[in-house]
Amino acid sequence: MGIKRFYDAHIMPRMITLACGQKGIEERRREVVPLAEGRVFELGCGGGLNQALYDDEKVTGFAGIDPHAGLLEGARERAKARGWDHDIREGVGEKIPFPDSSFDTAVCTYTLCSVDDPGKVLGELRRILRPRGKLIFLEHGKAPDADVARWQERIEPVWKPLAGGCHLTRPIGSALRGAGFEVEPIGQAYLAKAPKFMGWMEWGVARRAGV
Repeated sequence: MGIKRFYDAHIMPRMITLACGQKGIEERRREVVPLAEGRVFELGCGGGLNQALYDDEKVTGFAGIDPHAGLLEGARERAKARGWDHDIREGVGEKIPFPDSSFDTAVCTYTLCSVDDPGKVLGELRRILRPRGKLIFLEHGKAPDADVARWQERIEPVWKPLAGGCHLTRPIGSALRGAGFEVEPIGQAYLAKAPKFMGWMEWGVARRAGV
């Protein structure tokens, strides 16, 4: 196995899991993840950082996908320990392997930055949600300040291969609206004690528009 393949398969996923578990991000997770209810789908569930934050009294079933096969067994073990009826599979957000209108809640945290086609992923999340279902999101992306956004554009080509394809310049709220969601923001802020180019965050709830 070459160095790059070894890094992508073994080092990078764990590095990202560690980075996404830092204190400021953990606080934001605690704001949004307990809002999940009913049958829940989580995109990029392999790292397991959200699982301890769900409210067992609200969750009736749990499903998720992750492209990193090596992380899935741990996710399944954690779900089993919670006593959940669970279905966790290897997969990508552009082709979610579940039927239309299957879930009451979809959870997406720090995932849209690294998918190949965010518009298609959001379309899939909209598809699998029941008509009155909700998408809980916590994402980082394009900063609203022009000087920060320019630095994001400069740094992104170097950043992406080191961080699993993570994009710094993808919009968040406007992307959700463009994919047919109505957005209910909870918060927007730079992550404290992080470089601004990687620290702009938006979090909230999105629902299928027109329902």
